[in-house]
Amino acid sequence: MTIEMAHDTEHVQSATDSASRTPARAQAAVATSLDASALGSARADRITADAARSVTNTLPPGTQSVRRTWIRRYQIELLLIDFCAAALGTALAYGVRFGSVSLVFAPQMYLALSVVLPIGWIMTVAMNRAYADRFLGAGGEEFQRVMTAFVYLIGSIAVAAYAFQIDVARGYVLVALPLTLVLTLAGRYGARMQLHRRRRHGSAMTSVILVGSPASVRRLLAHIRRDASAGMRIVGACVPAEAIRDDGVTAELRRLGAPVLGDIDSVADLTREMGVDRVAVTSSAELGPQRMRWIAWQLERTATDLLVAPGLVDTTGSRLHVMPVAGVPLLHVERPAFTGVRRVFKNAMDRVLAVLILLLLSPVYVAVALAVGLTTQGPVFFVQKRVGRNGHTFRMVKFRSMYVDAEGRRGDLETSNWHGADGVLFKMHDDPRVTRVGRLIRRASLDELPQLFNVLTGSMSLVGPRPPLPSEVAQYGADARRRLLVKPGITGLWQVSGRSDLSWDESVRLDLVYVENWSPALDISILLKTVVAVLRRAGAY
Repeated sequence: MTIEMAHDTEHVQSATDSASRTPARAQAAVATSLDASALGSARADRITADAARSVTNTLPPGTQSVRRTWIRRYQIELLLIDFCAAALGTALAYGVRFGSVSLVFAPQMYLALSVVLPIGWIMTVAMNRAYADRFLGAGGEEFQRVMTAFVYLIGSIAVAAYAFQIDVARGYVLVALPLTLVLTLAGRYGARMQLHRRRRHGSAMTSVILVGSPASVRRLLAHIRRDASAGMRIVGACVPAEAIRDDGVTAELRRLGAPVLGDIDSVADLTREMGVDRVAVTSSAELGPQRMRWIAWQLERTATDLLVAPGLVDTTGSRLHVMPVAGVPLLHVERPAFTGVRRVFKNAMDRVLAVLILLLLSPVYVAVALAVGLTTQGPVFFVQKRVGRNGHTFRMVKFRSMYVDAEGRRGDLETSNWHGADGVLFKMHDDPRVTRVGRLIRRASLDELPQLFNVLTGSMSLVGPRPPLPSEVAQYGADARRRLLVKPGITGLWQVSGRSDLSWDESVRLDLVYVENWSPALDISILLKTVVAVLRRAGAY
């Protein structure tokens, strides 16, 4: 068994299809969810020497899953993307620095450096495990490792230049390395979007069996289903024998898409028979230390990964670290980063990017201002009081997309609120207060461009929770108030996950996920996703 390895499971289309290719016992398990009377109670408590000895048995040929070919292809694709990004970055840097010098008379050192850097970049990325399959396809860890590799490469070049007294042109380095990083992140993001597209069509998936109590299985199933990009196809579940005897439990899990395949002690047999890639063990009282160890032993010589859900909701892996104490692995949960060097870096990045975006989109900015000012009466900008970090209020600026009497007309439209008449947020699909030009700039999110000035003044960030109204904050519970621990953002997880189509509870959950797990890599990922979300115009009205 290898922890967090991936294997070829695109042949597993469903639990029923898998069972049709397995021995009769697995077929009966899927068809009838393993009738409780057939299982008996003896198996539920079986953690014996026989079980431990069975681990040492050699597996029959052909029972282990084959490593997924799509993972190999995907890793090769990423390697080519990284190499091409570095090659293009160094080539452009060479052209910028020595554009007027022919290749014959150009400094030979820089020709050699332009050849060595792409290879060094790939090696540095590989040493930081940015090609490891468990970091690919979902989450920000992949991008975080690429950025760490970038820092290591800069440090290595600086040390080598100092040690060997090599005078490297700053113009060459300042163009080659940042451009390599940007092109690599953009290329990897494009590859990930293509992978997510394949997963939406049912390919490049990983088959998973959930193990635990029915309640914990339901909770983990809900979280997995919430993120289709993770590429996990649930084959079924293994629950305690006493739970199998409850027809209501088995019927509910089957309805949710996780048919009961057997009791907890049958997970190893089912894994071998069905060729499942991963076993996800949930946090529940039925799975004590001995039984967990026994499951790990049973999977040790299979090609199946063992995943353990720690029971911490919406906490990403970057904050979790294993700390062994007297032979017991304890999870150390790092505090959220609300202050410190990373926040200083975030503030600096916000202002630099805000200036660049304003300069780049200045013609669009002027065009929108003219369109708003010439088509309706009233000011071009809409200024509204919002609540920022630590509850401090500020004046948020947007292009005006509604008629000037919009606030006075809201009372007549409360019954049409998409979030309900008593909802914290007020949203309508066809709000009559929105002007014709306002409808267009909202669909393209151009009404939010002036918020870049709020970023420059420090009251907002490019990425963060949605900036709330004081009336909304007055209705916040204890959980929602944690959104105020960081600056609100022009975009955020709520923006790239559905925007106004999200429910209030889901919007709060996404904002809290960001607050708890912020990182520079996550910000970059959200900014890239924002471009896609704006182009799709999903949830913008």
